[in-house]
Amino acid sequence: MKKLALAAVLSISATTAFAGGMAEPVMEPEPVVEEASSSSSAGVVVAVLALLLIAAAASN
Repeated sequence: MKKLALAAVLSISATTAFAGGMAEPVMEPEPVVEEASSSSSAGVVVAVLALLLIAAAASN
């Protein structure tokens, strides 16, 4: 009886495992990463804001 149950389980699992057959692998395209431009304007803006904050703190 155990062998019959084992054979039934194996036959059911084998049919569902191979039901779809071999599928072609889907390759996803590689993402294109743009390098950040080395703009110095961002550094200038941060420096000006820092100077304004220091000046505002010193005036109080």
